[in-house]
Amino acid sequence: MDVEPDAAGEMPALVGEIVALWEACRLTRPWNDPVADLRLAARGPDSTVLLGRIAGRLAASVMVGHDGHRGSVYYVAVAPHAQGGGAGRAMMAAAEEWLKARNVPKLNLMVRRENVAVKEFYAALGYGEEDVMVLSKRF
Repeated sequence: MDVEPDAAGEMPALVGEIVALWEACRLTRPWNDPVADLRLAARGPDSTVLLGRIAGRLAASVMVGHDGHRGSVYYVAVAPHAQGGGAGRAMMAAAEEWLKARNVPKLNLMVRRENVAVKEFYAALGYGEEDVMVLSKRF
């Protein structure tokens, strides 16, 4: 799989395809506008969307960004036909390298408690649960 940051000029043409990938992976939620999330990530120097292609076809994505100290990933997606072949591992490695290149020392990510398979995936990559609670407030 080839992993690369989305070229700024290519993003508008791929928005529908990327959102369809996220929907196929059940990552979208009614309270988050995925198109707005994509546009926000694509325009800043502290965030991007990395795309994974197999034989030139979009197969995976990860949105990655940082605040200078902590990095975060969102929308880690691998198309159902590409799951189990190392694509998720490749996307996370690419996100980690993107952050390391910017001297970001830590990566945080959120996983829904009921998503045992994904927790096991991240544990196999060396991620561990921390004794913290996420608090949020919607505006």
